[in-house]
Amino acid sequence: MLYDAFDLQTDLAAQTRAWGRMLNDAWSPWIRWSEPARWMSANARMMMRAGLTFARPAYGIEAVDVGNRSVPVREEAVEVTPFGTLLHFKKDIHTEQPKVLMVAPLSGHFATLLRATVRTMLPDHDVYITDWHNARDIPVSAGRFGFDEYVAHLVQFLQTMGEGSHVVAVCQPAVQALVAAAVMAQAKDAAAPLSMTLMAGPVDCRINPTGVNELATSKPIEWFEKNLIATVPARHKGAGRRVYPGFVQVSAFMSMNTKRHVQGHTDLFWHMANGEDSKAEAIETFYDEYFAVLDLAAEFYLETVKTVFQDYTLAKNELCYRGAPIDLGAIRRTALMTVEGERDDICAPGQTMAAHDLCTGLAPYMRTHHLQAGVGHYGVFAGKRWETQIYPQVRNFIQAHN
Repeated sequence: MLYDAFDLQTDLAAQTRAWGRMLNDAWSPWIRWSEPARWMSANARMMMRAGLTFARPAYGIEAVDVGNRSVPVREEAVEVTPFGTLLHFKKDIHTEQPKVLMVAPLSGHFATLLRATVRTMLPDHDVYITDWHNARDIPVSAGRFGFDEYVAHLVQFLQTMGEGSHVVAVCQPAVQALVAAAVMAQAKDAAAPLSMTLMAGPVDCRINPTGVNELATSKPIEWFEKNLIATVPARHKGAGRRVYPGFVQVSAFMSMNTKRHVQGHTDLFWHMANGEDSKAEAIETFYDEYFAVLDLAAEFYLETVKTVFQDYTLAKNELCYRGAPIDLGAIRRTALMTVEGERDDICAPGQTMAAHDLCTGLAPYMRTHHLQAGVGHYGVFAGKRWETQIYPQVRNFIQAHN
């Protein structure tokens, strides 16, 4: 019923967008000469933005500057499974650069949320990314995708990339990246990463718990399954699959910062009405990405909530992978860097740094931590401070252990 109600809302939003396009076409020719026309056109453009989209936005990275020249970038699908693609941002250069697997969050948004992160890293690195697929478009016949399957994908992708790779995991997958490194270390896998950088990830949620952490512990896991899990309707390719809908996740995120999002849309309207196109475009670009959502397989969502946020299995070093115990102390040859934001209200300072206490087999020279002053969660991997203060630290760390 939850998903059927949302699909009905989506159909209504499509009609609203259609009316908005018609009204905008009618008023836009007059906006140069009439202030009321600008207001009406701005209203129409706001109507055109009604609703969410389940289509993955484009990365849009066509070229980057390497040295003193602009180098074309093309996307290449290196490996594809029903649940994700190992996507390579290939550059035609002769210089060998460190191979980096960018592990994107699977938490309601597409991997394109890391577009700015990828763009920053591309001039100095050979970048790959976990381009996760929308669970509502994956047939039930493809099987389950839980916590173990996520880790297995990281192991498989690193094996495909070959020896000498590095991992940069942003937010939620810091947990799975840490587990994958331990799995490969215990198996003495030659493709185990040379380094892993964990950025604003919930390794130990007992430390400085945030509102997100408190919500996860406020209800038993059965409550989450009953109230937040839905079945994909027949109109979609993944009909019958149980999912945690992306629209539920985005609604939860927005409710945490309601005033900010209301103000953002108010600003957007007035920028449009006043003809401030560049300012309006910046806000539109952000919300185009923010409102592009994907569904998570129910088993992955529920297993992550219980394992990471309720039972703290990883934080206690009691995690099992495919039924076998995993010892994070087995990680000895994968250097570790953790990055946190001082003002992060989703993954508080200390939660990611806890990885150092778990990786007992690492020598001191193979670990480092960076706490960035003045940034919240998204500022850890996007924005000016990411580009000018955090990224240089990450780049130097990867280079030191390449």
